[in-house]
Amino acid sequence: MAKKSFINLVEADPALAGYRTLIERTYGQLREDILNGTLAPGEKLLVEHLKLRYDVGAGTVREALSRLVSEAIVVAEGQRGFTVAPISLEDLSDVTNVRVAVETDALRSSIRNGDDFWRNRLRIAYDKLSALEQPLVDDNVRRWEQANAEFHEALLSACGSPWTLRVVRQLTQHAERYRRYAIGLHAGRDVHAEHAQIFEAAIDGQDARAALALEAHIRATPELLIRTIRDGRNLFHTS
Repeated sequence: MAKKSFINLVEADPALAGYRTLIERTYGQLREDILNGTLAPGEKLLVEHLKLRYDVGAGTVREALSRLVSEAIVVAEGQRGFTVAPISLEDLSDVTNVRVAVETDALRSSIRNGDDFWRNRLRIAYDKLSALEQPLVDDNVRRWEQANAEFHEALLSACGSPWTLRVVRQLTQHAERYRRYAIGLHAGRDVHAEHAQIFEAAIDGQDARAALALEAHIRATPELLIRTIRDGRNLFHTS
């Protein structure tokens, strides 16, 4: 009843609707700044500073931070406030292993359940992605990131489990935090060929082959980061 009443209030009061929009905007900006490393892992997130940064009130900042805490991108430290969630090789390996287990199982289910609508959606997403990554140029990076997300979502969209898709989205968000550290390390890697291999196996109904190709694709960047750091480069140094 309380939830329904609040929704009715929002619909009746443009000011409340505007407040929710402001929270959404602040959440999106804050999340982007964390994912791209502008706000570094382990950095204190002071409400007073964030108010000025995003030109919003303290309540809006706290609402946005609470959403990010629920996504485990921000850590709440009791009375000590908020910090950006830390990153580490151990965390990267853990996230990667869970992603492989969840996403490959979801892909096999999606291929087995997939109908003509799913196959058409997958083809459209793959064609859009392919057009942007052959070759990928700097001006297209943002568009490529969106197309890449749409392709991976299309792959799993027929798995039949909304909870699985929610878990995949959260795991992908965490994996994105490590991506910026891999910039410049991908010499010789053909990401388009990886996507093509996954697509062709999926569209042909070869679930086992598609799952193996997806696992190799998911592991490629983490393995590169781990190998580089173990060779002596401190890529996670943020000072």
